[in-house]
Amino acid sequence: MSGGAEKIRFGIVGFGLHAVKRLMPGFRRSEHTVVTALSRRDAGRAQHSASEYGIARWFTSTAELCAAPEVDAVLVTTPNCAHLNDVLVAAGHGKPVLVEKPMGMNADECVQMIGAADKAGVLLGVAQIFRFTRSLERIREIVSSGEIGEPLFARSEFSYNGLVTARAWINDATVAGGGPIMDVGVHCIDALRFVLQQEVKAVSAAARYDRHWQDVEGAAALTLEFDGGTLGAVLVSARTDYRSPFEITGTSGTVRADDALSVEHPPAIELVRNGKVERSEHVSNADAYARQVDAFALAMRGGQPFAASGEDGLRNQLVLDAAYRSIASGRTERIP
Repeated sequence: MSGGAEKIRFGIVGFGLHAVKRLMPGFRRSEHTVVTALSRRDAGRAQHSASEYGIARWFTSTAELCAAPEVDAVLVTTPNCAHLNDVLVAAGHGKPVLVEKPMGMNADECVQMIGAADKAGVLLGVAQIFRFTRSLERIREIVSSGEIGEPLFARSEFSYNGLVTARAWINDATVAGGGPIMDVGVHCIDALRFVLQQEVKAVSAAARYDRHWQDVEGAAALTLEFDGGTLGAVLVSARTDYRSPFEITGTSGTVRADDALSVEHPPAIELVRNGKVERSEHVSNADAYARQVDAFALAMRGGQPFAASGEDGLRNQLVLDAAYRSIASGRTERIP
């Protein structure tokens, strides 16, 4: 988009806490995008948000926003159960759409979204934000270079305190689809797929439930078998402080970062051999949200393919679905 190309005009569907805390700061840092519209179900709140953030148009429905000529692309940030309808509406209006993770409530919904986007000939991406962090990019480079040898074990953890979250729907299975497996486990799964450049072929999972949430798990552990031979572990919880350690152990070393999946704390990426830190380098992920929307804009303009495609969203969802099947069956579940 060089040579003075106009910015891609985004409309944000479901303008709420995530838009305020993460998306708008990212758009302000973006080189190639601008927000020109938003939608909220409540007209008063929609108007207030538009005024507060200097957004030209506001609407109370996805269809109205997608029909607006001032909108070139749609960013869907509604609760998980609404993703399917919102993506179908956007595609039906011929608008490229970037949908928040998890892509859908199940794999069938993801297939429907991909089909609708293909039929409409529009770009479909999933907002797997950590693919746009410098921490995962650097870890992926180290693994790809062979510096730690052949990857044997891979571990990704993600915890937060879900009992104090502002997302009132996060423990409602009919809205969220699940607990931290759906909410942040999808980040861990996608991060491992992205760094290892391998696909998950089987998963076994166990979950912990407690008195606080009746419908969804409060914590879970997943074991992943990758098609390249790597064994993975994903640990997630909505009952502890925020933490996101990430580690790949190979035949000749380990690369790790305590805050790999964080945009607030600059991670220190460490290369470890023989029990000693051989090298440590700090990176910042503060620009991840800007990089994500800029990458989508460039993909719309015919540049590099968007790094988190609808197919990536489907592959992640297949693993999530298999994890919940494994919890119910007590067996290892294959990925179809």
